[in-house]
Amino acid sequence: MNKVRFGIVGFGNMGSTHAKNLHSGKIIDAELTAVCDIDAEKRKKASELANVAVFEDYRELIRSGIIDAVIIATPHYLHPPIAIEAFGAGLNVLTEKPAGVRVSDVIQMNNAAKKSGRVFGIMWNQRTNPLFQKARELIRNGTLGTPKRLVWIITNWYRTQSYYNSASWRATWAGEGGGVLLNQAPHNLDLWQWIFGMPDEIYATCDVGKWHDIEVEDDAIINGYYKNGATATFITSTGEYPGTNRLEISGSRGKLVIEKKKLNLYLLEGDEREFCYNDPNAFPEYNLQEQVFEQTEKEPAHNGIIQNFTNAVLYGEELLAPGYDGINEIALSNAAYLSSWTGKRVSVKELDTKLFDSLLEEKIKNSKPRNRLFPDAGGQPCRWHTNW
Repeated sequence: MNKVRFGIVGFGNMGSTHAKNLHSGKIIDAELTAVCDIDAEKRKKASELANVAVFEDYRELIRSGIIDAVIIATPHYLHPPIAIEAFGAGLNVLTEKPAGVRVSDVIQMNNAAKKSGRVFGIMWNQRTNPLFQKARELIRNGTLGTPKRLVWIITNWYRTQSYYNSASWRATWAGEGGGVLLNQAPHNLDLWQWIFGMPDEIYATCDVGKWHDIEVEDDAIINGYYKNGATATFITSTGEYPGTNRLEISGSRGKLVIEKKKLNLYLLEGDEREFCYNDPNAFPEYNLQEQVFEQTEKEPAHNGIIQNFTNAVLYGEELLAPGYDGINEIALSNAAYLSSWTGKRVSVKELDTKLFDSLLEEKIKNSKPRNRLFPDAGGQPCRWHTNW
């Protein structure tokens, strides 16, 4: 194989954008050979792409023999079943975020991936941002010392009511499986655990329809607790304008702040824990070494993930965003919902998936499809790169 032949399931906002980038040759050693969508109008648009087969049923695309890999860009609930079908047919799989809606479904998907031995990736495009990569490095190599606290205010995911009315499945429990935590903030939830690690417990409040006429949450606050005493606070919303995207992480050697395409690093000459118990001065002022890292180049974003995935299939390149990692973000959001629904702290690592699934099922039963009043907005630049 000298080229990866891609098929895309779902020709909506993101699927159509991936298709156009593949078709125009923006991904080296990759080509688009097939597209699938249940919507006749979208299939008509896809048929305008030269030399691309168009399918209505994803199973036919998977069995067609004209693709080596599939990109899944459908509503969230369909990610695991389509991936499982594709792995069963011996295909490589790159799924859009989130990995699914329920941890229990994602476990089945991960098991199918392991059994197949194929390349499995997820579209965590913000992992390509050099500032987030630098933050992870500073935590992992001990530069910040012992991690103490993460605070992320990510409220610049603003959406109007017309956005939610652009598709019948949007902002419904039956169609989307959640709100801001399932649609906009998965990237940030992934980066939280990718940089700082998974918390042991979560306590959260998820406010349903606080700023919009929707049946899912558009505002959420999550508190994470770690066995070593570290904590995390994650605040997100689609109802604030202009909103904020500010990540601050503190450790025993200093802190870092990421905002507006800059990472500001403040380092002590030693470890605060040692100063605390050995310094006779009750109100000291320590010298800080300050460094600034700026994002001077555009992040490769989705195209970077697709290129990395293509290289993994052809040449064994290490994945920046392995598909197996998708379960971590889903565990965070599932735990947040369960905490909000029950009013209790919830274990992330020993999540009660049966209880979560049963409570979600009740919400699905009472869910109603949205009246589609506005046309699909198409691919949005703020979803393509990090939204500062």
